[in-house]
Amino acid sequence: MKRWQQMALFALCSFGLGSNATANLAFNGTLVEPPPCTINSGSNIDIDFNNVGITTIDGVSNRKAVNYTINCTAGTLPWTMRLTVQGTATTFDTAAVQSSVGDLGVRLLRNGLPFVLNAPVLINPSSPPTLQAVLVKRPGGTLPLVGFTASATLLAYYQ
Repeated sequence: MKRWQQMALFALCSFGLGSNATANLAFNGTLVEPPPCTINSGSNIDIDFNNVGITTIDGVSNRKAVNYTINCTAGTLPWTMRLTVQGTATTFDTAAVQSSVGDLGVRLLRNGLPFVLNAPVLINPSSPPTLQAVLVKRPGGTLPLVGFTASATLLAYYQ
């Protein structure tokens, strides 16, 4: 190896051998919990569709209001609240809860638009969105003349 190549190699290798600067890091903070909240004072929200004609199940007719309230203890931080409906969606509508009848679902609407299940949305707890429920049928499906049930969980939480 030529002498100038040896010197260049030595210079490159010793480049990182200079003095190092260091600084210590210190971390601190306070862990807090979000304020407690309840939906509907902890009571179930029951929506009774009563007797519904099979031919009127179109995703528009027979809408029912989902009346609920969100009550939270005042917090000191600017928490953000999310709302979601947890449940099993039908295979034909991601905003519809599967009912006990295979081709029938209960679609939830948030401010008039489909509220996709298991997909949290940001809300203002002092003015929560309007929720509605409406029956939907699988396209091309047939419905028997029977009673039905469906259930889901309405969940509000701070982040």
